[in-house]
Amino acid sequence: MNITLWVVAALLALAFLGAGAMKLTKSKEQLLASGPTMAWAEDFSPGMIRTIGFVEVLGGVGLLLPPAVDVATILVPLSASGLALVMIGAVIEHGRRKEFQSTAVNLVLLILAAFVAWGRFGPHSF
Repeated sequence: MNITLWVVAALLALAFLGAGAMKLTKSKEQLLASGPTMAWAEDFSPGMIRTIGFVEVLGGVGLLLPPAVDVATILVPLSASGLALVMIGAVIEHGRRKEFQSTAVNLVLLILAAFVAWGRFGPHSF
């Protein structure tokens, strides 16, 4: 189970680091032009989009860096919990906009983040 938690955490970290970096480095207009999966950005200010990106990058780093250096490993389940909360917001936003494909992706990410939080808070903590 420990290996499974590591693999899921690594996949989540890659997903959130990539998504967060994109939100941090591209303007709102560039995000909107990048395709229908980013249409949600029209409902948010540029500052809020950057904040979401920052939280995603921070969460992605928090999934892998603390156990890699064996310092403050409690940050792993806290990061996973925070990312699960971000995904709850994403599910609500995409559901409200009737973007069901994006909602499904966000639900999967939510479940995976909750799984890592459960495993690292509970029976397989560091």
